[in-house]
Amino acid sequence: MDDTKILVVEDESIIGLNIKKKLKSFGYTVPAIVATGKEAIKMADITFPDLVLMDVRLKGDMDGVDTAEKIRENYDIPIIYLTAYSDDEVLEKAKKTKPYGYIVKPFKADDLHSNIEMALYRHKMEKDLQ
Repeated sequence: MDDTKILVVEDESIIGLNIKKKLKSFGYTVPAIVATGKEAIKMADITFPDLVLMDVRLKGDMDGVDTAEKIRENYDIPIIYLTAYSDDEVLEKAKKTKPYGYIVKPFKADDLHSNIEMALYRHKMEKDLQ
């Protein structure tokens, strides 16, 4: 977990700050909290996070699924969706981006932590196999 950086992409600042607080309590570093897809891509390029927590609904003209696809294609960073939306349409669209997790809000801190650890482990194993 040492120096594990997690980019938080969340359009509601209070929720973003709450997530950051939880992540820091687990020992992760949060280089930024951003509210739009364009900001997320820019920060992924600048900070090279180990993982991105992505809300499905974002401010601006890109939603979280479109943003996740671009980040995955360009930077090979694992994405975990952290969202209040769990309807079939959103879930089907999100699945196409090959996420490492999909957590529905409200969530338990332990669920968030275990999902992050599993995603980081899976991504590392996949890279080692390549």
